[in-house]
Amino acid sequence: MRVLIVEDEPDLLMSLLRAVRDEGYAADGAADGIEGLFKAENNDYDALMLDVMLPGMDGWELLRRLRLTKKTPVLMLTARDAVRDRVRGLDSGADDYLVKPFDLDELLARLRALIRRAASQSQPILELGDVAIDMAARTVTKQGQEVVLTAREYSLVEYLALHQGSVVTRTMLYEHLFDENDTTLSNLLDVHVSNVRKKLGHDFITTRRGHGYSIGAQP
Repeated sequence: MRVLIVEDEPDLLMSLLRAVRDEGYAADGAADGIEGLFKAENNDYDALMLDVMLPGMDGWELLRRLRLTKKTPVLMLTARDAVRDRVRGLDSGADDYLVKPFDLDELLARLRALIRRAASQSQPILELGDVAIDMAARTVTKQGQEVVLTAREYSLVEYLALHQGSVVTRTMLYEHLFDENDTTLSNLLDVHVSNVRKKLGHDFITTRRGHGYSIGAQP
């Protein structure tokens, strides 16, 4: 999953990027509203963390413009805790609202919930045969035994599982699993798919020649 964080305070932006990447997400950053809107409009993010008070263009205006073209889930981050500000954020199209200072664990939990809801997955556990994916704990088990995956392998499994029954193109996977700092992508996806198959079974991920990959899709 790929997340955009728009925050003008440099230390907080770097801290959030590090925390989100440590959680296993691909993450891009923007330090002002203009750059944030450009990236949000030109990339297909799974979620957006958006500060309200931004240079260039504030979070309200960024959100308004984004909602003209995209439904990307948005978590607003702000030091303004008045009820009217929270109401304004939600009524403007935000999906959730968190007041600074916030607890990092709560932030990450809200991020996971946003991504699940956007995929119409209300429960944190997805079961695919004898494989269970716990999207809250970000773990995978097979026949009740935990299977150790790297962060990127887990993201691959989660993304395919959230789109089970559909063919996911290689382009979509590259866009959602890698961030703007990943420059050598040539065969990384094939490596991750191969590793997941070794751990969860060769038939767990199906290759659709010339199209992409799927979990649970009909031929």
